[in-house]
Amino acid sequence: MKKFFITITLFFMGFVFAQKIQVQRAAIAFFNVENLWDTVPSADYIDGTKDFKNPAFHRSVPLDSLQYLETTEVYKGEWSNELLVGKKVVRNQILADDFTANSSKNWNTQKYNQKMTNISKVLSELGRQYTNDNPAIIGLVEVENRQVIEDLIKQPALAKSNYGIVHHNSYDARGVDVALIYQKGRFVVTDHYEKDIKIFNEEGHRSYTRGVLVVKGLLDGEKTAVFVNHWPSRSGGEARSYPRRAAAATVLKTEMDRLIAEDPSIKLIAMGDFNDDPVSPSIKKVLGSVAEPEQLSDKTPYYNLMTKMYKAGVATLGYRDAPNLFDQIIVSKNFYSPEKLSAGYTVFKTEVFAPSYMKNSEGQWKGYPLRSWDGDRFTNGYSDHFPVFTVLQREHKSK
Repeated sequence: MKKFFITITLFFMGFVFAQKIQVQRAAIAFFNVENLWDTVPSADYIDGTKDFKNPAFHRSVPLDSLQYLETTEVYKGEWSNELLVGKKVVRNQILADDFTANSSKNWNTQKYNQKMTNISKVLSELGRQYTNDNPAIIGLVEVENRQVIEDLIKQPALAKSNYGIVHHNSYDARGVDVALIYQKGRFVVTDHYEKDIKIFNEEGHRSYTRGVLVVKGLLDGEKTAVFVNHWPSRSGGEARSYPRRAAAATVLKTEMDRLIAEDPSIKLIAMGDFNDDPVSPSIKKVLGSVAEPEQLSDKTPYYNLMTKMYKAGVATLGYRDAPNLFDQIIVSKNFYSPEKLSAGYTVFKTEVFAPSYMKNSEGQWKGYPLRSWDGDRFTNGYSDHFPVFTVLQREHKSK
């Protein structure tokens, strides 16, 4: 396993101590990759006769393969793992035909490969100036299926890092999923699952969204859990849609609280496109994240690394011609003790990654993310979001 260590000189109260220490660093990143779709029309196939702990039994398959798969019925009930036990059914996706050569987007292999090149370039640069390495862990949202993630980690810019994948097909009506990739030599996965978010429309019918992906493991030997989020959008307006994100915040907080109660030593990282800003009620009140390290306590154990940036005018996207910082990283309080490098990983640096090549250079949207799509036209751009990352560091003690 390749490791990178950095030697730093300690400064205290204006004095320089001769003693130098080596630190080990790990970049943890998140990126909304804006509709990372393959070119094959597909549907979800759920085999409820198998073990739902294994996501392979809820998978995306090409439409022309469905004729070869056994089904028990045309299912019209609520979509959940629990209700599909013993059934073999197909769930169609709203966007199944959008990203194909025959659609108005004229989506083809050449454009797909360009999108892969663009996304992998960005991911390979996240935190690199501080670590000289690809990120140890990356959360991804707006991926269609496991296959597109497999294709992504094979890109030359990422392949050398030997990434593993955690992915669960969601019941989102559009087929949008969340996922996590991780360097196998640095993060050892011990458990993973998805927590369902149940929201309902004004008629009382279930609206399907992405769940919270929970991945537990050992980051360079330290017990860590990562939560990847893609909360419901602001469709219909911020106020009208707020209860959906409040429901997602409740699910996230409940699971984070549960893991801390079971093991206070575990370190938690929540990342995602929350479709709300750091000061929004869903983040600040429901989840209970704090804006300053000094506010951390046993009752308020979650520190939002992006709040200060937001108040300083930093944004990751423009929504309805207004800047927002929807993409955030939130950590548990045991990640924040910068004066104790010997105690394990702590937060060193957090940034929004917005290099010039990811920005519009002119016109109405100058400075905004250079998104992949302008209506149905592929722009050769990157995403409608800027990615974010945090760099963790700890003292490295030679054996």
